[in-house]
Amino acid sequence: MKLSPLPTATSASSPLNFHLVSLQAFVFRCPSPVPVRTSFGIMRDRPAVFVRAENAEGHVGWGEIWCNFPACGAEHRVRLLETVIAPLLLHKDFADPAQAYLLATQKTEILALQTGEPGPLAQVISGVDLALWDLCARRANLPLFRLLGGTQTSVPVYASGINPDGPLDMVKRKHAEGYRAFKLKIGFDDKQDIENINSLRNWLGDQASVMADVNQAWHVDHALNMLPQLESFNLAWLEEPLRTDSMASQWLQLHKATNTPLAAGENLMGQASFEKAIDMKTFGVLQPDFAKWGGISGCWPVIQKIRESGIRFCPHYLGAGIGLMASAHVLAAAGGDGMLEVDANDNALRSLLAPPFQNVQNGGIQLDETPGIGVTPDLETLEETLRQPFPLT
Repeated sequence: MKLSPLPTATSASSPLNFHLVSLQAFVFRCPSPVPVRTSFGIMRDRPAVFVRAENAEGHVGWGEIWCNFPACGAEHRVRLLETVIAPLLLHKDFADPAQAYLLATQKTEILALQTGEPGPLAQVISGVDLALWDLCARRANLPLFRLLGGTQTSVPVYASGINPDGPLDMVKRKHAEGYRAFKLKIGFDDKQDIENINSLRNWLGDQASVMADVNQAWHVDHALNMLPQLESFNLAWLEEPLRTDSMASQWLQLHKATNTPLAAGENLMGQASFEKAIDMKTFGVLQPDFAKWGGISGCWPVIQKIRESGIRFCPHYLGAGIGLMASAHVLAAAGGDGMLEVDANDNALRSLLAPPFQNVQNGGIQLDETPGIGVTPDLETLEETLRQPFPLT
């Protein structure tokens, strides 16, 4: 399928034009009753950085900056926005968000090298880009997916972040909530990993989709040893079995050794990296994260290439509600057979800010015609709610 290019301004009155007068970032943290385990660390609370952009006409848009690791990273990203990115963009005229994205990216390329912080800078720019596209969609009085050329309102979803300790209990809970696809974290103990996947497959049967996420934990020999043991489970994909920076020849070894589709993408940065991944022809699934690199402006050309190549496009996302809503709109606009990742673990910053995800039915959610991403956070109410004991569900 060939996707349409991003919309561009056709006149001075286009809803894509804007003069940016305010750019703010806000940090929130939600306690995590059950820490989220990965092969490289544990999340003991759920941080979020929200971006608020306002144009000269008073239109406002919201975005979210990836900030899961390290735990102190959220506050650092706020300072990067305030001291580096905002001065580049404020009080300037832009034809569309892509123009602002390009300016911010180009103006920080050397700084990213000098400071050794290409990731945090790219994440801040991504969050700003999401906010600007939301602003433009609200100004156009269109839901974001329609501004991007989409027509479908349904978005398939899957439950992610399922810990290795007692995963079947979590899967039963999410299945009762309407989910029909589930991704388990593995890469901790081979025996436990196999037992966990087996328990999920036995309970779910053959109809539900089961995926496994190694979070880059294995080396090639370890992965090659595990692949035959995983083959019988008919996994929808095996995610990041190797480090993201592994050689193409190593990914090819794995691809040739299994019928299970390999997945990656959340830790790739730049169009060149994604083009290389596509050209390798070893991945069955690619997973850009719009809050981590590229936003919409950088990722849309990547999505076009993914869809044209026949690779399955499944956005990665493990954050709060604003980024999740933006990701849902992008997937709805892009179409295809992909699914959107939804963290299965309790997080008030998600449940309070992503209403459609409180009503998952038969493995999917429905977007409505509310302009933009469909949610406007009330920061005072959110802060007050997080101070209180919150019934996480």
